[in-house]
Amino acid sequence: MSPSRKNYYGGALMVLTGVSAAYAGSTYNIGTLARMGPGFFPCALGVLLAITGLLIALSGRSGDVAAGPELPVAGHSHGLPDLRGLVCIVAGVVAFELFGEYLGLLPATFAIVFISALGDRSNTVGKSALLALAMVGVAVTVFHWGLQLQLPLFRWGA
Repeated sequence: MSPSRKNYYGGALMVLTGVSAAYAGSTYNIGTLARMGPGFFPCALGVLLAITGLLIALSGRSGDVAAGPELPVAGHSHGLPDLRGLVCIVAGVVAFELFGEYLGLLPATFAIVFISALGDRSNTVGKSALLALAMVGVAVTVFHWGLQLQLPLFRWGA
């Protein structure tokens, strides 16, 4: 399957998921921007997901003519699937859970982003570390200062 066709189908799936989420969220009280109800967040995210999916699907449709050669599906010449991404993402989530419980928000955020970023073969250890440090800054700003999440920045033990 060509990359443009994958974009088309992936975007269409995102549109379907977004419309479904927006519809489900609209069954709750949406409220206003000043007084958001329980349906506001899922409805807004569903609409944003549908718009993003539409843009991705349109980019897949326009790329059909000049899609170029078809890339191998498995990612290896021996035909076996590349499991590095899957393993790194699952390991990142497990590390986040453990580090969040025993070490705090900063180590947990660094761990999930760093380990998950290593799942992409084009990322280096340095790039993954820089991305993880940037996301630690975002996590502190949004979750600790902005939302005042009850997860301490650092902790030792449970």
